[in-house]
Amino acid sequence: MSSSRMRGRAATVAAFAGATVLLAAVPAFAHVTVTPNAAAKGSYSTVAFKVPNEEDSASTTKLEVNLPADHPVASVSIQPVPGWTAQITKTKLAKPLTSDDGTIDEAVTKITWSGGKIAPGQFQQFPVSFGPLPSDTDSLVFKALQTYDNGDIVRWIDVPQEGQPEPQHPAPTLKLTAAATDSGASASPSASAADAKASGSSNGSQTSAASSSDSSDGTARALGVAGIVVGAIGIGYGVFAGRRRNPSA
Repeated sequence: MSSSRMRGRAATVAAFAGATVLLAAVPAFAHVTVTPNAAAKGSYSTVAFKVPNEEDSASTTKLEVNLPADHPVASVSIQPVPGWTAQITKTKLAKPLTSDDGTIDEAVTKITWSGGKIAPGQFQQFPVSFGPLPSDTDSLVFKALQTYDNGDIVRWIDVPQEGQPEPQHPAPTLKLTAAATDSGASASPSASAADAKASGSSNGSQTSAASSSDSSDGTARALGVAGIVVGAIGIGYGVFAGRRRNPSA
């Protein structure tokens, strides 16, 4: 086989592989997602539902996001999106929630945005503030419906399963991580012990230094007194010796 035919075949294989990768990546890019995709349990967090238009000749005109009724959120606030109108649906709770504001017997279970358009090749984000996020689950699944002006409805309602391939229309999912702790509020026992030991060592060194200083001062004073006594004795001895050499004096 000639080298030119080999190069041509290699180029064909590379192009086919590249096209395969791109085709595999397109569905994942076109998903309706929630960003960021993780937040701390018990926190107040602002997330955005990112909605891309995956059709070539139709615009998205409505988005419905369903909040999980089994893990309701006490407070839901919506950031206005220019050109879009948001409608909130609340449902009576079988088990009321207790919050800082008192008992809550109903919660938001659906948010619907309409009135705007997401043209082909574009995307739109819909920010929402949630809080406090539940602490009795590891994720919140928001099943969503995306409606186009040609009548098509894409149902992003498939719940991803760990260890399984990603479904064709996965529901936006917010992972809930362990509640954040204030590292400055309390230290670990070992750290406290280390700090106490270091403090004790420092205090011991200061005490030792002070004792050494006091001892040095006492020694200096004693030596000074002894010098004065010795000097006085020497002067007296000199006077006495002079008188013995000169009796008339």
